[in-house]
Amino acid sequence: MNTNPLKQYFRRPSIYIKLPSGGNYYPEGAIDLPDNKEIPIYPMTAIDEITSKTPDALFNGIAVIEIIKSCVPNIKDPWAIPSIDLDAILISIRAATNGNMLDVESVCPSCSEDASYNINLVGLLSKLKPEYEDVIKINELTIKFKPLSYKKVNEINLVQFEIEKTIRNIETITDGEERLQISTQAMKKLTELSMTLITETIDSISTPTEIVMEKEHINDFLRNSDKNTFDILKNTAIKLRESSQLKPLQVKCIHCQHEYEQTLTLNVTDFFD
Repeated sequence: MNTNPLKQYFRRPSIYIKLPSGGNYYPEGAIDLPDNKEIPIYPMTAIDEITSKTPDALFNGIAVIEIIKSCVPNIKDPWAIPSIDLDAILISIRAATNGNMLDVESVCPSCSEDASYNINLVGLLSKLKPEYEDVIKINELTIKFKPLSYKKVNEINLVQFEIEKTIRNIETITDGEERLQISTQAMKKLTELSMTLITETIDSISTPTEIVMEKEHINDFLRNSDKNTFDILKNTAIKLRESSQLKPLQVKCIHCQHEYEQTLTLNVTDFFD
């Protein structure tokens, strides 16, 4: 096949970023990390934009996977991306495609006036520095944590969505016994989901004689540990997850000068507009 004479006009990387994880927590072969640890980010194509508007692909995570494959070719397996890198990657793709500034609509909680504010995406990237303390000790045990992969995050989100949908529909059930039964089942599923989340966040538990990595053993340990031990592990998992999330934006109302925090959520449906 002849070389395309238009190849020299193909898109090129717009920016280069260092991942918050430093390239750690990726399985072997999931990422091609340069020596300087800076990976190139390409702008989206027209096909990528169509993908970002496809409802089914957005719901099951395929849209995000395909966009990352296209725009961040150094990541060979986007499903394996650790959660602490995902926001940085999405923000970088947005910046590479549509520029460094993002307009955010916000309503002031003091005067209730609506306004649009320009957010510097490079500034957001500089703040994504997870305080990831991945090892703690409890008596004779050494527990090593890890961020969830995007695949696991997506699976958990889908289950949580179905549970929440069930809970929302409970009020429409007129039969009291049926409503109680469905409500009890939903609560059990939420408890199981919470247990799964903590289990998947634990990479290994080391005893004085061996290292345990089997998920079924770790899950069994969580179910049979004392409350104090479980609470330490649960709170550590929550802390690590929160450390990787975008911090609220500091906004000063242009109408009344009131300063407040505005949550920024990366919604793939409109984030790339």
